[in-house]
Amino acid sequence: MSRRKCLLLNFFVDTLNRMNKSKRGRPPKEAGELHDESLLVRMRSSEKEGFRAAAELSGESLSDWVRLRLRQIAARELKRASRPVPFA
Repeated sequence: MSRRKCLLLNFFVDTLNRMNKSKRGRPPKEAGELHDESLLVRMRSSEKEGFRAAAELSGESLSDWVRLRLRQIAARELKRASRPVPFA
């Protein structure tokens, strides 16, 4: 193989290696941002559609919208009962 072809091949291989090393996707979340529990809630499809529409209006995902509303209501009820709010 000629020296010129060898240099071009090395350049091509190095370029591909650098491209493969770049990480793709979103960066990992911090430990405090991870949601490690799930909650299954049964509801009517009309309720889910209403929640989805409200979440869309607020610019939030359905999951974030539901979590925020549940936190607000739970905090209010716990404070009213003079109980600690574990997620405050």
